[in-house]
Amino acid sequence: MSENVSVDQQLLNKFEEEIWSKIPHVQEINGEKKIVNETPLVDLTEIFKECAKSEFKVDLDDKDIRVYGKLDSTLLSGSIKARAATHIIHDAIVSGKLKGDQTVIEATSGNFGIALGQLSKLGVNVVALVSRKLQEGVFKELRNENIRIMDLDMDICPAPGMENKAKELEAKATAANVRSQLVELGFNPEIYDKNIAHIESLLAKQDIINLARYLAEIYDLFCPKQYDNDLNIEVHREVTATEIDQQLHKNGESLENYQVVCSFGTGGTSGGLSQYINQKYGKKSVHVVFPSAGQDVAGIRTKAKATGLKLYNPDIYAAEHEIDFEKAKFLLKYFVDKGIDMGESSALELYAILQKVSTENSGRYVAMICDGIEKYRKNFEQISKDKLPMRVSLEDAASVAQEYDKIIWVHTQYTPKEEGIEMIAKSLGVDKSKISIPKARTVNQLLSTQQIPEDFKKEFDGSNGKSLLVCMAGNTSLMTAQVLASKGITTQSLNGGITDLPEGRGKNPGEYIQIARE
Repeated sequence: MSENVSVDQQLLNKFEEEIWSKIPHVQEINGEKKIVNETPLVDLTEIFKECAKSEFKVDLDDKDIRVYGKLDSTLLSGSIKARAATHIIHDAIVSGKLKGDQTVIEATSGNFGIALGQLSKLGVNVVALVSRKLQEGVFKELRNENIRIMDLDMDICPAPGMENKAKELEAKATAANVRSQLVELGFNPEIYDKNIAHIESLLAKQDIINLARYLAEIYDLFCPKQYDNDLNIEVHREVTATEIDQQLHKNGESLENYQVVCSFGTGGTSGGLSQYINQKYGKKSVHVVFPSAGQDVAGIRTKAKATGLKLYNPDIYAAEHEIDFEKAKFLLKYFVDKGIDMGESSALELYAILQKVSTENSGRYVAMICDGIEKYRKNFEQISKDKLPMRVSLEDAASVAQEYDKIIWVHTQYTPKEEGIEMIAKSLGVDKSKISIPKARTVNQLLSTQQIPEDFKKEFDGSNGKSLLVCMAGNTSLMTAQVLASKGITTQSLNGGITDLPEGRGKNPGEYIQIARE
């Protein structure tokens, strides 16, 4: 594109007045550059110590620790993603890449899409490609922002390494679904049809990130490319990190003496903070937190799913931590009940800090409180010490396997072969007759309607206790368990699913899984 492309001045003026002016950014004040519109940096030390003692029986009273929370839940649109979204869009407008009559399209797990939704208030259309079943509250917020949603229903529980034929069949079915949704949104299907081969190849790889980019290319839309846009790093290096340091200096402190703990979504926050601290203080101080393998924590990735993303750069982090959300969720409940507006990922960060300070005599930490609780309220209300954990490890499930009424396979597209059924039975130490395989379309109906189909209710006839749900990688089973819990049915979801069973590791899933025929 030519550097002389004109800027949509009307859009720029509206954007700067209604959005940019409310988001943290660099501004020159009295000849000195400052960050304006700071979000609160709150001292959480006392509530942190209270929580440790009350919920985890850990006494930190004699420890020389300080824990701050950077409350980005107070940002416009309610999350840290507003920082990157706003700076990427501002750059696109001032460089002439985005005009008011264009549509913005991006793949999102929620918060970035919600942040982009601010553009709809300026008359810019926004399309969000949603690649997995989101929590009900996230969908509600996306719709509240007047975002046009394309639900691909692909990454609920991906099946890496399936046979090519199986991938091709799934890709063709999903491509037809994408086409119908594009038509509903007013896009010309002829353009789509001319590019169907490449679209199907992207869907076969479950590459929703590049699907958004390709649709932007063929339809002349704007894609922010949040997953590898260097501005996603830059905004956190130039603004977020500087802002935290600026706030600490007001307290007579410095970021030089603090460790920052953040979760991983795209890698922008961890990358930008790491670069700032390394460049200014010559050290590694950023700890990156992931949920345990197989766990689905809103808006962030497991370590395995971070690998391969451009902005994932473990060489510049101080350390990486995988945290069990089933333990951290009680910290989440404690903090929210005490009035701290934070979401699921923040609980992982604070629990990681708890693990560190339990073995250390002192420490200074900043936890990135990336969003608030409201989107996750339905799941939050189910947190109780009296309830069974919804997610369960293979070791824990096997230890109580005889207590399960049934082991139920749940997936919307795949079903186990005889070899797969035997793998599940052997791993849990049960007879394979205990394993039930409902129809895939029944599971799909349950997830899409959030109601229990009559066929699925039969699985629990005569049930006196609990059942274990198993799927490909742990996500579909978790979503199913959440729906069932809302209807008063107790089940647990096996972390990691069948692909994480010892006998399944290293194998092509096509050896023990097949496309469901009904």
